Amino acid sequence: MDLAPLLAASPVIQIHAVAAMLALLIGAAVLFRRKGDRPHKAMGKVWVALMGIVALSSFFIWTIRLWGLFSPIHLLSLFTLVMLWRGVGFARRRNIRLHRLTMQVTYVAALIITGLFTLLPGRIMNKVVFGPEGATPAKLAVFVLVLAAIAIAPALVVRWRRTGVGRTPLTSH
Repeated sequence: MDLAPLLAASPVIQIHAVAAMLALLIGAAVLFRRKGDRPHKAMGKVWVALMGIVALSSFFIWTIRLWGLFSPIHLLSLFTLVMLWRGVGFARRRNIRLHRLTMQVTYVAALIITGLFTLLPGRIMNKVVFGPEGATPAKLAVFVLVLAAIAIAPALVVRWRRTGVGRTPLTSH
């Protein structure tokens, strides 16, 4: 891990990256802990604010230019802002099922999938994570697989706890 490439980047990129990393951590905590209580609501508000910073700051990052100053990433930023607005609206209207679905989709699309693209060779975060030379495609593939396993494991544990998978019945015949 080498923070030098991020520290040498523009302030907008630094703000964007720090907000995204914080949103990734806080969002995971919100997704995997108890829902509806005060800490959930407080952390959810912080997460929405961080995601707003991530999405809005992206409009000032123009390293990939396909349409003038903009790229497909900027479409994802618009999507993120709309999804945040809708997700908060669903919560306020007490439509918890749509609130949960909207926020989960936003977390995965705007942080997980997009975050993986930041690890592509030539990108700043590739150099931060893998060092000045960056990662070879093979190293990157292994890294992504390990991250996927780490990300999926807590979800499987939660699911197993809820469904009772792996438990032996206490009754005898």
